Amino acid sequence: MSSTSPSKKPDVNLSLTLTTSPARPPCHVVEALKPEERGIRLIQLLLTCANHTSSGNLHHADACLRQISPLASVSGDPLQRLAARLAHALATRLVKRWPGLYKALNHSQPSKPEVAVDRAFPCLGFAYAIIARTLAHAMSEERVIHIVDLGSGDPNLWASVMQSFVGMGHGPSRPPHLRITCVNSNKIILEKMGTRLVKEAVGLDMAFQFNPLNVPLRELTADMLKVRSGEALGFVSILCLHVLLAEDDRVEANFGFGGSEGNGVKDCKQMGEFLGMVKSMSPKVFFLVEQEADHNLNRLEDRFVEGLHYYSAMFDSLEGNYGCEERVGMEEMFGREIEDIVACEGLEREERHERYGKWMVRFGGAGFKPERLWCDGKQMVEEANGKDGYKIVNEKAGLMICWHERPLYAVSAWIC
Repeated sequence: MSSTSPSKKPDVNLSLTLTTSPARPPCHVVEALKPEERGIRLIQLLLTCANHTSSGNLHHADACLRQISPLASVSGDPLQRLAARLAHALATRLVKRWPGLYKALNHSQPSKPEVAVDRAFPCLGFAYAIIARTLAHAMSEERVIHIVDLGSGDPNLWASVMQSFVGMGHGPSRPPHLRITCVNSNKIILEKMGTRLVKEAVGLDMAFQFNPLNVPLRELTADMLKVRSGEALGFVSILCLHVLLAEDDRVEANFGFGGSEGNGVKDCKQMGEFLGMVKSMSPKVFFLVEQEADHNLNRLEDRFVEGLHYYSAMFDSLEGNYGCEERVGMEEMFGREIEDIVACEGLEREERHERYGKWMVRFGGAGFKPERLWCDGKQMVEEANGKDGYKIVNEKAGLMICWHERPLYAVSAWIC
């Protein structure tokens, strides 16, 4: 089959001919590998595949994926399970080079339900308890409280907060009047959350109002929140705020966006405007929970290495601590995060987690100051249903929720 020579060689050539790529290892060779040897081989193949995927070398990336396939497994050990998710993300990125093919393969796939991870996953349970206790202390003298949930959509967090308001800081008098505004683009989540919290408030004999805002976080304005005079205002962002860092990577590359003082923090107009809007409303406290990872990097290879390290600890933490159904559900959720980190670019890529040090720079630059968090880390770990390996440590006015020595989530509170 002949064709005219293009003026510029494309990044990837489709071919129906067989290539001379490394063959898939025989089954007996795979089975003979010890777990340590298999792990080393998997990491080597994954890193090589990420490099080939980044450069657009389809045939070499395909050869790596064929070798990864018999070594990885969603039902294997933690590294095998993680390798399966990472390989899927790399394959998705490759297929996206042909939008028609990608859309056809993903057409009409049912969306997977979100998992109520806080009940089984101590990290978010710890964060919820820290927020509830700190809010109760911060608002102990307030009679009318308005809390804005920037997208968690989890009623378990707010049930815990409501119980904290009833349980401490208000003496024999009635609990404060509580208004919760929840921002979420999923209307079903908002409806379920409202029903649950109204029922909770009735059981606690608490004056309560639920205000659902069915909008993406990017579209939130101060007017939508309808803040009233005399309200004690608070904001809570649990794994939500990083989506505002999504900007066009080509703009960042072309115009050299970056921290002017060498702090590694990218300038982000959207984030700066959002924090400025929040500060203009003079909230009493702003809680932030984010992954302690640096996925807001332009180069795929850098994000891939960071994701490999971070999710290795995450998958290790699930091993042996959970039932199969719970673990699979959580790993599917993490798999969607990994796919976003690896397979998406530009405005499409939302999982742009940054480390706590960078968030300190952002909040400090917007005029916020860190506030003390009320937490007995040892007690919380002991209360975590017998889950071993977790600990909570102090870090520059924030708290790190760790798996052994690896920080997984950073929790912080900020005041104006």
